[in-house]
Amino acid sequence: MTNLVASFVFAAASIFGHNMVLQRDMPVPVWGSAAPGEEVAVSIAGQHAKAVADTDGKWMAKLDSLSAGGPFTLEINAKSGSLQFTNVLVGEVWVGSGQSNMRMELAGVKDSTNEISAADFPAIRFFWVPYVATNGPITTMQSSWVACSPKSARGFSAAAYFFGRQIHRELGVPVGLINATVGGTSIEGWTPVFALKANPAFQPIFTQWEKYLAEYLDKKKKYDEAVAKAKAEGNPASPLTSSPSKGPDSPNVPGNLYNGMIHPLIPFAIRGVIWYQGEFNTNRGEQYRALFPTLIRAWREMWRQGDFPFYFVQLASYYPSRPEPANSGWAEVREAQAMTLSLPNTAMATAIDIGEANNIHPRNKQEVGRRLALLALARIYGKKGLVDSGPVYKSMFIEGATIRISFENPGGGLATRDDGTPKGFAIAGENRRFVWADANIDGDAIVLKCADVPKPVAVRYAWADNPDTANVVNKAGLPAYPFRTDDWPVGSTGKETP
Repeated sequence: MTNLVASFVFAAASIFGHNMVLQRDMPVPVWGSAAPGEEVAVSIAGQHAKAVADTDGKWMAKLDSLSAGGPFTLEINAKSGSLQFTNVLVGEVWVGSGQSNMRMELAGVKDSTNEISAADFPAIRFFWVPYVATNGPITTMQSSWVACSPKSARGFSAAAYFFGRQIHRELGVPVGLINATVGGTSIEGWTPVFALKANPAFQPIFTQWEKYLAEYLDKKKKYDEAVAKAKAEGNPASPLTSSPSKGPDSPNVPGNLYNGMIHPLIPFAIRGVIWYQGEFNTNRGEQYRALFPTLIRAWREMWRQGDFPFYFVQLASYYPSRPEPANSGWAEVREAQAMTLSLPNTAMATAIDIGEANNIHPRNKQEVGRRLALLALARIYGKKGLVDSGPVYKSMFIEGATIRISFENPGGGLATRDDGTPKGFAIAGENRRFVWADANIDGDAIVLKCADVPKPVAVRYAWADNPDTANVVNKAGLPAYPFRTDDWPVGSTGKETP
């Protein structure tokens, strides 16, 4: 890739281009490279800004806030050259990131044929960040902005598209969607190394990867020898030994995806981030409690745009359901995700009711996008009267053999999605053995009891890989968040390495 610092080529950062969307109603940084000391002028829609390249050839100008609209032309001029980016719109810009459920293409969703043919929204623009996993931060990308059409939408993130479509329809402004996703990836791959190393609790991750990388060199040597031998013997087939994957270019090496796919975007002005990840970390749910907030804080620190909105999807249900309450790595990550709501300007769309037991990539991404959009419309864009989340556990009151659970955000009242009695609740006594409870709705509370637990002390709801029986919703049809009232050790307690 071109090294902007060394070459002093006059250029704008890779994220800028024809057909892009710039964020409205906030300062807009525009940056790139030029000869040291060279003055650069930037203009668009009557706005003008100047910058001078530093000794490393880097320059950054900052436009004042722009109003939604377009198309405009962004002009960048210097003594050594000029650039014009045409068909530029101003509106709302969001980054969609995470692993395969955010990456899942529109072509893979339910009713995909009709959804693709209807994806004709010229004021929605897509930018697909190319896959790069690297040990050090990079500044350039090989990609471009494209207008939303059936052809371009087909392979774009379905969850991001449905989110953006809802925002566009409700607000009537252009929407820019930046897709930075890679399937089968850990959260530490997306997190800057400096942030991980700042917490001694994450040292085991680095130690494990040092071991993997040391083993990789030997495995790679043996693999290469096997390939060479096969070719020498005239064997067209590949060796039976598979190529080792845990090498220095793995996307799951701490920081590699941040370096290659997030760092090049910074500090492009954005409204916020939508995130769908966690499946890869379901064996380390307790550790995820610290990892996830670390990523959010680090991205915000690097972007220098304050506590921008960071909205995420709580993991959908997966795997066959179990007949009895049990430990669950997926429930532990969901709990860690809910705990991350303690950070400012975060919000969560749960998906426990739209998963598929036999498909880790559930096809109902329409609802995922809608629920993320509800959060943004209600909390950022000031749409009144919207219920944007399901009921959230508030408190527990024990009275003899019964437990009363109270909820926040009842959204017009508690209900069940099948109009039956509430299900998915388990209670336990001092022996910590959970059994299913009988439940009834009483106003904004649910009353639980079980003949086998005369002295209950704890409750868990939807605590399973696939809580398919959990059916509590509010009157808006949004599901209650899974929860537990105990703080007992879970299955991933003490697990610190990938």
